[in-house]
Amino acid sequence: MEQKLFSKDFVLVVIGQIVSLFGNAAIRFALPLYLLNCTGSSALYGTVTACAFLPAVLLSPIGGIVADRVNKRNIMAALDFFTAVVILVFSLLMGEINLVVLVTVTLMILYGIAGAYQPSVQASVPALIGPEHIMEANSIINTISAFSSLLGPVLGGVLYSAYGLKSVLFLCMICFLLSAVMEIFIRIPFVKQSSDVNMLQTVRKDFTESIQFIRREKPIIGKGVLAACGINLFLSSMLMVGLPYLVTEVLGLEISLANKLCGFAEGALAAGGLAGGISAGVFARKLKIQKAGNLIVAVALWVFPMGMGLMLSPSGMASYLIMVVCCFAIMVCSTIFTVQVMSFIQAETPQNLIGKVISVVLTVSMCAQPLGSAWYGFLFEICKGFEFAVVLSAGVISMGIALYIKNAFQKYFPKN
Repeated sequence: MEQKLFSKDFVLVVIGQIVSLFGNAAIRFALPLYLLNCTGSSALYGTVTACAFLPAVLLSPIGGIVADRVNKRNIMAALDFFTAVVILVFSLLMGEINLVVLVTVTLMILYGIAGAYQPSVQASVPALIGPEHIMEANSIINTISAFSSLLGPVLGGVLYSAYGLKSVLFLCMICFLLSAVMEIFIRIPFVKQSSDVNMLQTVRKDFTESIQFIRREKPIIGKGVLAACGINLFLSSMLMVGLPYLVTEVLGLEISLANKLCGFAEGALAAGGLAGGISAGVFARKLKIQKAGNLIVAVALWVFPMGMGLMLSPSGMASYLIMVVCCFAIMVCSTIFTVQVMSFIQAETPQNLIGKVISVVLTVSMCAQPLGSAWYGFLFEICKGFEFAVVLSAGVISMGIALYIKNAFQKYFPKN
């Protein structure tokens, strides 16, 4: 019997994602921006961002193992509730302890929670949706993520500029509490897996099993993930650190205007993700996996106008508009690619392995992000006045990686 796409439980997952991811996007935007406004240091900003990513990398594999052995609904609800508590504690400690330490520790906890949370969401899709609707379901999940990421920084930037950080903290805390309550009512099919060894041995066994599946049965997944690692190191990290730094510190804009425009720039990334997610759903049956590498080549191409705009444009606002357009296009292409690849992984992976395999994919693809964030933080600081060279270099290296991905996909998948 065919499972319908918009079942009650899948709709609850989607709504919970809207609320939870909106809160995540707003708080992740506001806290680093607050630190950057207080210090003006891209090196410190990049270092703090790098530290924040480490727990996500470490906890994602554990999240995948837990997702296969614990009811996914309970994981999502518990982590959303815990996130609300973390934000409450941060708001109470503001002004009481060192700002850099407080922001760093809080971001590390938030990113760590997200790392443990996402495998449960991705692994729940095949449990709630039939294989004939997996591509559409992933498109919806990615569209929701992008929509929330669009509204989060934009509204967060407006609230932060008008009323300060505490207004953003309060809004995000309410979002996570609402999401936790909503997720309690989701029913996700769950079969408990037996284990006759201790927890450490279970973690080692499950992680090894998922690595062996990727290496022996689906090596293209491993190649794609390693290439994604490179893109995260040289391109995603540059955008994460460079975008707020360039807008607030380099373009010469008035600080309150720059903070708002920074929110809109982050929103442009999310809007691109939204457009990409919708496009992946609309054209799901026409997208060919062997041509997915072309999308990453397009991502790398769009970096070059950003660098040229910084180098040649005499107007800070003109450079900003070029960056916004390029960021939008980058996210359209990368989101369609992500939906295609994630759908392939979900369709080809056995149910008892899916959480673990997804967590390995997320972990390996994210592991370069901390290094890249720290690297670009110092690089932008060293290259003051020549920021365009940093952006153009990121484009050149990313293009080389993109061409590797394109060739790997074309060789692995038969032509239709």
